[in-house]
Amino acid sequence: MKKIVGKFFIKLMGWKIDPSLPAEIKKCVLVMGPHTSNWDYFIGMMAFWGYYDVDLKQLIKSELFFPPLGWVLKGMGGVPVYRNKKSNMTTTIANMYKQANELTIAFTPEGTRSYNPSWKKGFYYIALEAKVPIVLGYLDYKTKIGGMLPLIIHPTGNVEKDIEIIKTQYKDISGRYPEQGIR
Repeated sequence: MKKIVGKFFIKLMGWKIDPSLPAEIKKCVLVMGPHTSNWDYFIGMMAFWGYYDVDLKQLIKSELFFPPLGWVLKGMGGVPVYRNKKSNMTTTIANMYKQANELTIAFTPEGTRSYNPSWKKGFYYIALEAKVPIVLGYLDYKTKIGGMLPLIIHPTGNVEKDIEIIKTQYKDISGRYPEQGIR
């Protein structure tokens, strides 16, 4: 049913999704970019439902998990993050990867829908600690095409260099509000 719903909304909104994946990967950190609009989440989820055989998870602030919204978010793969508690989220999430046979968690490293040159690096440290690759997803509002970029990043431990490589992959992709996107 999700496949039908996803394809319906993608077509209704005039988007095209490239269903190819860069490789057969059972576990990965998925970076989605550029993130400039709340529509990114909806379009991205519909793309995954309609075109990818992946049970996508996203980390969402726990404050949004109140009924009935919380039920919807959990049903869509949302995992609550309790930001007010002292915990090592990197290790906790890395352990989720180590215990799972298949796991894909989506991250928007900009951490905001506004322009932010300083990305949050949690996604990178999670991938490094869990020993999983980073796959790059995109939504290009200029062409209304979304999908996965071919480059797979295997974290080297040189966070600044690896993140710069990731950012360069998005240089020709336009968010809904291009002035707020990756530069």
